[in-house]
Amino acid sequence: MKIFAETEHLILREIVIEDTGDMYRLDSDPLVHKYLGNNPLHCKGKARYYIDYIRMQYEKHGIGRWAAIEKSSGDWIGWTGLKMNTEWSPNGHSNFYDIGYRFMPQYWGKGYATESSIAARDYFFEHFPEQKLCGIAELENGASCRVLEKIGLERKEDFFYEPENLMLAWFDSELS
Repeated sequence: MKIFAETEHLILREIVIEDTGDMYRLDSDPLVHKYLGNNPLHCKGKARYYIDYIRMQYEKHGIGRWAAIEKSSGDWIGWTGLKMNTEWSPNGHSNFYDIGYRFMPQYWGKGYATESSIAARDYFFEHFPEQKLCGIAELENGASCRVLEKIGLERKEDFFYEPENLMLAWFDSELS
């Protein structure tokens, strides 16, 4: 299994089919979905669908979300990484690369979102130097907005996303 990056506290590796149970535990937790439209998963099959989609991203775009493994415990703590968005066009943006992360609540507040996002950002600009990197966070999720700013993305606009009834903030990088 491919390791994309290592940080002081994390191993960031490809997501594999065997991660389905962990992905389901993560995405079925209502607390995890508080700032994601309050729509947690209700079946393991949907978690498998997400994993298949991520694996397709690796093949088609050379990037995707990564499993985050805590070095000290060996625990699967969530995911982080990159995505090429071709099927979602928030506020008129389409075909864009974004950075994201999602962790089990017991791992919040440890700096893992920032640590893993720095690794993903560096990986992105090393492999896609001529591309813009974007990030989206719910306005009420101040912690995620701060992470995107800490890694060097600039907040460009706030907008209402009607299907989920959310106010979102759009961040992006300037092209090098």
